Amino acid sequence: VREIFLPQITIFMDNRHFSYKEWERLKHFIPPFGWMTLNYTDIKEVISALPHLSDQQILLSARKTEAPRCVSCAVVGNGGILNGSRLGKEINEHDYVFRLNGAVTKGYERDVGNRTSFYGFTASTVISSLHYLRTEGFPNIPISYILFTEGQRDFEWLEALQKNKSISKGSLKAYSHPYNFFSFTASSTQPRNNTEKAHSKIQYKYWAIYRPTTGALVLLTALHLCDTVSAYGFMTEDYKSYSNHYYDKYKKEMILYANHDFLLEKNLWRYLHQENIMKLYQRT
Repeated sequence: VREIFLPQITIFMDNRHFSYKEWERLKHFIPPFGWMTLNYTDIKEVISALPHLSDQQILLSARKTEAPRCVSCAVVGNGGILNGSRLGKEINEHDYVFRLNGAVTKGYERDVGNRTSFYGFTASTVISSLHYLRTEGFPNIPISYILFTEGQRDFEWLEALQKNKSISKGSLKAYSHPYNFFSFTASSTQPRNNTEKAHSKIQYKYWAIYRPTTGALVLLTALHLCDTVSAYGFMTEDYKSYSNHYYDKYKKEMILYANHDFLLEKNLWRYLHQENIMKLYQRT
């Protein structure tokens, strides 16, 4: 394990990670893999303001004073497979719990637990979740946020958070006060995204909107940070047997939108589970 472990692999972006050379390299890739279509000045200003992160392994560094032991993490998706699972206690017993998008826990504690250590989102997903799930008890609790920058609007939000100012331009100006959503601290970070090849079945006309799901981004981040990872509420072979979300009031069919390759991700989670790289909750 010691031979294959890469302790200093870059996971999070900070103010050391912007340069003209890096801009030239990443401007050829669409977000979140790169900076194509984004504004050079905005990206430079936002990334230059990110605090220096001395240790990429933030979970291990937080435990340096403790006796060495494995760090266990639960990554909780929102899949309907969790409804009635009674896994809440098991999820809560992990050292850290990652959640994403519509991370509703109130009323579902028995199935999904109630602890949240990290919340992964994009500007679009958090607004949608707060808008559509406010009445369901979408939480407003002190947690660490992981922003996945999928477009210009995410950098505009991050700049507004850094400067405690309102957004006056772009598609999210209707939600002009992002600091009302978060308790922003100097420790807030965003993952550094490397390029990856889209699945061959994604049609060419969709290339500009294709990206991994937020769940995939959060799960892959956890795999870089944690010693053991258990994934709950992610897509499995029998996904059609369950509702789209565990908090749905009635069964809703999962829609495979063109901007994500859900089937590719499903096969990846199965493979990682079979290789004992992570544990995937499967009801059958």
